[in-house]
Amino acid sequence: MTESHHDVLIIGGGAAGLALALEIADHRPVTLLQPSPDARGASRWAQGGIAAVLAPSDDVEAHVADTLVAGDGLCDEAAVRFTVDQGPAAIEWLLSLGVPFTPDPDPNAGYPYHLTQEGGHGARRIIHADDATGRAVIETLESHVGAHPGIRLRHDLSAIELIADTTGHCRGARCLDEAGNLHALMARDTVLATGGASGLYRHTTSPHPASGEGMMMAAELGAELMNLEFQQFHPTCLYDPEGVPFLISEAVRGEGGYLLGGDGQRFMPDIDPRAELAPRDIVARAIDGEMQRSGMDHVWLDIRHLGEEAIRHHFPTIHAHCASRGLDIARSPIPVVPAAHYSCGGVSTDLTGATTVPRLYAIGEVACTGLHGANRMASNSLLECLAFARGCARRLAEETAESGALLVERTPGTRPVSRELIAELREAMRGVMSAKVAIVRHDAGLDEAAGTLAGLSERLAPHLAEAAPDADAASLWHALRLARLTVACARARRESRGLHHNPDCPLHADATPTPSRIHLNALQTP
Repeated sequence: MTESHHDVLIIGGGAAGLALALEIADHRPVTLLQPSPDARGASRWAQGGIAAVLAPSDDVEAHVADTLVAGDGLCDEAAVRFTVDQGPAAIEWLLSLGVPFTPDPDPNAGYPYHLTQEGGHGARRIIHADDATGRAVIETLESHVGAHPGIRLRHDLSAIELIADTTGHCRGARCLDEAGNLHALMARDTVLATGGASGLYRHTTSPHPASGEGMMMAAELGAELMNLEFQQFHPTCLYDPEGVPFLISEAVRGEGGYLLGGDGQRFMPDIDPRAELAPRDIVARAIDGEMQRSGMDHVWLDIRHLGEEAIRHHFPTIHAHCASRGLDIARSPIPVVPAAHYSCGGVSTDLTGATTVPRLYAIGEVACTGLHGANRMASNSLLECLAFARGCARRLAEETAESGALLVERTPGTRPVSRELIAELREAMRGVMSAKVAIVRHDAGLDEAAGTLAGLSERLAPHLAEAAPDADAASLWHALRLARLTVACARARRESRGLHHNPDCPLHADATPTPSRIHLNALQTP
């Protein structure tokens, strides 16, 4: 195993990791791990935009209030205000870097860039780059990161575990290169920006979803995890069984799209006064219920009434992708289905991204900051990436060096883990999570999921005892244990709140609920 020494080690190269690298690199040298940058990471696939108070008619208090309502009583108001307050400055920073946000053609609009409205928001406050905002932001950040002399990019390494010293402080990460060789990247400070856990489920909105690997690497060092039961399902993923996952942005409904059931009629106005602009958990459950009622595999999202010119103008990426799949959305409604999209839970952090493990930070979807509570409001996620990257950078700029003796490492084995076994167990995990721990959960299903996942862990554990270092096997081991912790949090929450809906306990149990907090030691062996 080769060993190298680094100052700030950032694991993950999505919006949060890239933004942090740029913010701190003028003060401290950075090593940024970004495996397979061309395709992986949820940020690149974000379509809708970034929520921020930009219009003269909008204000911070309104954005805070909307976020608190969507979070269904579990938001940390300090985290909400911290994030919302930084919105305008974060957008100005992106504009200064050259992100090509879409201009507003109306010179009297009050703000030079087009703002759209999405579910849960009471105002137009979503700035966007057509319908491919994530790609525009990532490509702009990547160009600046690649040109910065203080940032070293590594595309050839994948982190499989974090390194601790005898004082319990994080000291970096063990990684595998593409040939399977181990590398110890020792670091003064380590930041996880590894994404969420949508990959625990069979149907997702990203072609390469994370499965909570960063969350579990942190938990192995003793970090606290929080609110794992709140997994958001985006209401409208393109129903395309033969194609790659593709998100139909919430902005489509924000611009006037209608959801239609099997009978061709709208069903959202009968469920919520906000109709198609209700928060995502309400819309996703409504679609799930309509699919069960009609027996269909999907519902319809209809924007034909907007006209072809408006559709092509506002949604060029969606129009082009659907056309490539043989669907003309200007003339036919779009078949859509809910899919796992965003993890509201993760590694518990403060407003600087600091975890409960010294010298370990987490930002972006891997973290649970308190912003989202029980349900993330649309387009607050990229804002959170930017706000907490800036907050973390300020903290890292002030950190001083310290050292401690490293823990004794175990000698890795040499036996390979069967590819077939890994694929079988991962598919079984995703199957039980999708069937029993998805949009609607029941006590009996959660009990069944707990038993099944424990059995899958028992099957994998003996193979890992003598296994050679393996990124796929490590990812599966992290995912299985996170799935078990997620089920434990869901079983413990004896109410229905936000994204956690259990008909066996349908009411709010407490007017002032508390977050669910859990550690790895909550799991029994294996």
